[in-house]
Amino acid sequence: MARKKTTTPKKGTRRKPRASGNPMSALDAAAKVLAHAAEPLSARQLIERMTQKGYWTSPSGRTPWGTLSAALQREIKTKGKASRFKKTGRGRFALRA
Repeated sequence: MARKKTTTPKKGTRRKPRASGNPMSALDAAAKVLAHAAEPLSARQLIERMTQKGYWTSPSGRTPWGTLSAALQREIKTKGKASRFKKTGRGRFALRA
């Protein structure tokens, strides 16, 4: 009779949920900013405007624009034509019409 191997996670490896004061996700905030933008914006510009308007702030990341850019590109790739966003140029994003 084989015994079932049970393991417990090492101390400190469990990820605790963050208490985030952000009222919406970064992608939702980016969509809101792009809805009011006159031209396509870079991820850095999106982060700046999202922070200024109080839609979203980075909890503790060093490069929130990199994370946002990756998330935008991932949504575009996975959802295709159903994505809210489109890439208009190198590092520039806009809302899909």
